[in-house]
Amino acid sequence: MIRRREFLIGAAALGAAGSVSATHAVAQESAARARIVIAGAGAAGLALASRLRRQMPNATITLIDAKKAHHFQPGFTLVAAGLWQPADVTERNADYVPRGVEWIEQAVAEFDPEAKTVVTDKGQRISYDFLFVATGLMLDYKAIAGMDVSLIGKDGIASIYAGPAQAAASGAALDRFIESGGVGLFGRPAGEMKCAGAPLKVAFIADDKARRKNRRGAVKLTYNAHNPALFAVPPVHDKVKALFAERDIAANYNHVLKSIDPGAKRATYATPKGDVTLGYDFIHVVPPMRAPDAVRNSPLPWRIGALAADGWIEADKATLRHPRYPEVFAVGDIAGVPRGKTAASVKWQVPVVVDNLVAETAGRAERKSYNGYTSCPMVTAIGKAMLIEFDYDGKLIPSFPFIPPLEERWVSWLIEEKGLKGAYRAVLRGRA
Repeated sequence: MIRRREFLIGAAALGAAGSVSATHAVAQESAARARIVIAGAGAAGLALASRLRRQMPNATITLIDAKKAHHFQPGFTLVAAGLWQPADVTERNADYVPRGVEWIEQAVAEFDPEAKTVVTDKGQRISYDFLFVATGLMLDYKAIAGMDVSLIGKDGIASIYAGPAQAAASGAALDRFIESGGVGLFGRPAGEMKCAGAPLKVAFIADDKARRKNRRGAVKLTYNAHNPALFAVPPVHDKVKALFAERDIAANYNHVLKSIDPGAKRATYATPKGDVTLGYDFIHVVPPMRAPDAVRNSPLPWRIGALAADGWIEADKATLRHPRYPEVFAVGDIAGVPRGKTAASVKWQVPVVVDNLVAETAGRAERKSYNGYTSCPMVTAIGKAMLIEFDYDGKLIPSFPFIPPLEERWVSWLIEEKGLKGAYRAVLRGRA
């Protein structure tokens, strides 16, 4: 039975995770009649639309995105674990587009920051005074030779990132692997990616499900880290390394997946000592992640440095504003900043960019800053998780002092399974 203290802590944490900003100071407004374009209707784009509509009531706000379905991507892991269904993470974008915001249901095909316009895939040209790029990123499965999205769920191949249906198919493939036994491979790509903790979660879930079915002795699990660490924040790396050792999950370092042979069930990794090929019965493939082509082919990405190759938009890491095109802001996964590719990051990024624009257009000088806040509820078993939150410097910054960030707790799991979805919806409506 759940102890009373744990239940009360869980209730408090859920209340905090799902709370809206009613206790915050009343948001400032601007009467400016600016033309604002938001490219992308994911978490960042919808949150921006909601806040901008409320805080700049006289502005003309245009949201551009062709996709009609909205996915709660943090829930894909729970779909793969068999706890949620695809319908639990799928809603309609239309339900979150605020009144008074024009939604052009087309894809952005071209950004022209010199002319301050964007062009859609249908040829429609829209001018702006301010542009918020919130396109999200592209999953580049084709960068892994032999891999295709159509393979997910077949012949031991899994990948929760591709969508709700693929997350469910991945979970079914994992269950078949545990039943039949063999070698399971896990890992992540080099370069920036969304929710870097999810590949580790899948490995932990595989271990836990195998133990629950008394099949742990029948499976060998190996995590192939892309660099010398399991996680970019050193204390988290140390903790995950210890948990892996405790649960007999092997770790290889500096292994980057470059190809798979589905017929032979072999995966080839690039390493500093040359290519290494490993056999598998199950493999969780996480594709390289890049900026969408419309962004990569525009003047907006970084020109030099580590963030240039994949096309991430050049942005000041504190304000998310483009240094060469000050009318442009990059928010969410597309932003070329050192951290921040999580839904929790969007919660902190959006108020910063909106409040700064409101202040600027209203003639006020104050400026807010984004500190790189990133959150990862690290599921370590069904019913247990670590609530890991950190900033640009890799410093742990827990929101709940009563939850040790590097301890496996039921309350942290409760936040992941029961609390985050409500908080996420509040973010989309600009209320958190």
